[in-house]
Amino acid sequence: MTSQQNTPQPEPRDFGLIIVGDEILSGKRADKHMPKVIELLAARGLQLSWAEYVGDSPERITATLKRAFSSGDVVFSCGGIGATPDDHTRQCAGRALGVELELHPRAEALIRERMQDTAREQGTTYEPDRPDNIHRLNMGVFPKGAAIIPNPYNKIPGFTVGDVHFVPGFPVMAWPMMEWVLDTHYRSLFREKAYVEKSVIVFGAMEASLTPLMEDIERRHPGVKVFSLPSVDHPQYGRHIDLGVKGDPGLVDAAYPHLLEGLNAFGAKLGPELVR
Repeated sequence: MTSQQNTPQPEPRDFGLIIVGDEILSGKRADKHMPKVIELLAARGLQLSWAEYVGDSPERITATLKRAFSSGDVVFSCGGIGATPDDHTRQCAGRALGVELELHPRAEALIRERMQDTAREQGTTYEPDRPDNIHRLNMGVFPKGAAIIPNPYNKIPGFTVGDVHFVPGFPVMAWPMMEWVLDTHYRSLFREKAYVEKSVIVFGAMEASLTPLMEDIERRHPGVKVFSLPSVDHPQYGRHIDLGVKGDPGLVDAAYPHLLEGLNAFGAKLGPELVR
């Protein structure tokens, strides 16, 4: 009988995030997506590896999406998938892939359902051939071969191509859609309780002088990352460095004592130890 410990684990994947919209770069709106994506991933034992912000420039969006599609990473793209003139993400995704756009049949059905729901709520008659209703179908025009991401808020779907997943800019829609993607397509990657950080507050030391120790720890303990977070005006500790190791709990447990040994040999003044 094969134990669970001997079950092969899937290769780890990097997760990326793209935020699209002039309103973020101009400061009209503050980005709320990155903290939420970090939270959603952390709840599943995963980490965000990178994030990019891009304005409503078709050229820049296309270049950003080309990198995303070729990265091999799992990427969420938030914003720009509507049907107004400043929404370019769907078209740019097609250009980045070198494929035509087409009205997705399931997306069309869902958008029509939404229009019928809206007509009922307003006490009006649904007119499928009315110009504005025809225009709304553009929200279901995706790169050929795309799959849909269901939208529990108003039925207007997002779409997926490979490992790049496109959701609206509205958090009330985007966040449950991203959760659905993670739980539906990437459950095998979840590593709950498989990540830890251990660190110690170091007083009276410079990062440059600690760098050789940090490099030595990473050489001796492959798979562990050493981090250094300096602060000059912390309300509790004042000027200090939060120095630690992060990664798989077993690897961290082996590396952390060596970090402390190195700091003691260095003569550093140590404060509280932290575990996250």
